[in-house]
Amino acid sequence: MQVNRKIIFYVFAIAIVLAYGVVGTYVLGQSGNFNVHISSWNDALYFTIATISTVGYGDIVPITGVARDFVIVLIISGLSIFLSAITVLSGEFLSARVESIYLGISPVERKRMKNHIILIGYDTTNQIVAQKLKEQKRNFIIITGDKPTADNLRNNGYSAFVGDYTLKTELEKFNLDKASDIVIDLRDSSKTVYVVLIIKKLAKNVKLSVVAQTKEAEAHLADLEVDNIINPVTIAADMLTKVLDRNQDIVRSSRE
Repeated sequence: MQVNRKIIFYVFAIAIVLAYGVVGTYVLGQSGNFNVHISSWNDALYFTIATISTVGYGDIVPITGVARDFVIVLIISGLSIFLSAITVLSGEFLSARVESIYLGISPVERKRMKNHIILIGYDTTNQIVAQKLKEQKRNFIIITGDKPTADNLRNNGYSAFVGDYTLKTELEKFNLDKASDIVIDLRDSSKTVYVVLIIKKLAKNVKLSVVAQTKEAEAHLADLEVDNIINPVTIAADMLTKVLDRNQDIVRSSRE
């Protein structure tokens, strides 16, 4: 919206300058204020564009004080508006390109973030979670510290961003407090605990699920009162133990 307002403003400003130049040139040209008689709006537009662009072919020249004053105002206002428009709009374009190159979040994207799921890190568990959420067409984003990973995710249709999730200022950009759920899946257990501490301050009322890589990390996360702690190794071990117990029961039953 901010960029659109600037575009609209400069379009109107340019239109006003052009209208001033064309109408003024036509009226003054009808009264003998130029070296040639200006009898058409096309000639007036031609002189206005040539004057603003400082081309100055010399075929139409102001010859009276009134005409010269008019041209001075036209040159100053025209150059000011056009240079300002080029500077501001090109700056906005370059900023958007930089955001795109570094896959940071833009103000527009940030405004749209509400009731979204945030996946921080893209280790094994979050990879599967992201696939499932995409299949369900859920509103979610992925924050990763690795640009090639974010590039690849975006190429595959995911809303992925590069950010240093160990910095509070970086995480604040993603509207954590407006999210519905946050899932953390990082290989580094100490980094996981540190990120949880930051999120606990930024999004106190948001449901937090964390993947724990070790029993020690699981214990630390429990101390931090994380809503859901998932240890894939423990879950796999429990499932395997149940399978083995069930197989043992079948063997005993067959022997009896």
